[in-house]
Amino acid sequence: MPLEIVHFNSPILRKKGAKVTTFDAALRRLADDMIATMHEAQGIGLAAQQIGKAIQLCVVDLRPTESKFNWLLDGARTPLEIIMPMAILNPVLTAVPEPTTVYEEGCLSFPLIRGDVVRPDELTVKFQDLGGHPHTLWCTGLFSRCVQHEADHLNGVLFIDRMDKVVLAEIDPELKALKKRTREASGKS
Repeated sequence: MPLEIVHFNSPILRKKGAKVTTFDAALRRLADDMIATMHEAQGIGLAAQQIGKAIQLCVVDLRPTESKFNWLLDGARTPLEIIMPMAILNPVLTAVPEPTTVYEEGCLSFPLIRGDVVRPDELTVKFQDLGGHPHTLWCTGLFSRCVQHEADHLNGVLFIDRMDKVVLAEIDPELKALKKRTREASGKS
């Protein structure tokens, strides 16, 4: 069942998620609902904060993209069709600082707002799956960027926080308009 996606200026987007310690049917249902929400919104990633839950859970699905990237899950290049959509819980990221790439990012909590963000191109992430089993994922390109973007959400960091001041200034009018719409939708003027 698709869930409501919260938009920029909602306080939940700035909350660090609590570590997930219970791996049960309710958690699997939540992840399934998040995946349905992400797909309905035509996104490639969604963090729990974006649906109003401050926990360390995000989902990603890069199957619809045409971008080139590499990955190894637990040392094997398992086909995307088998590992996606992927639920990532309690992630710990180790990015390779160089090289970095500039890429125009968007975010489901910032409808129609996009801007250039510089991120490391390669990372390793240790995480748990929905059963609580540990995994290690190495990835590059858009896969790496997507995981970094969603892991930022889990720590209350937004993609606008990673933008250069010049880029941020260019989208400032759109951000102000979104803040106003979010405030009005919450009943606070």
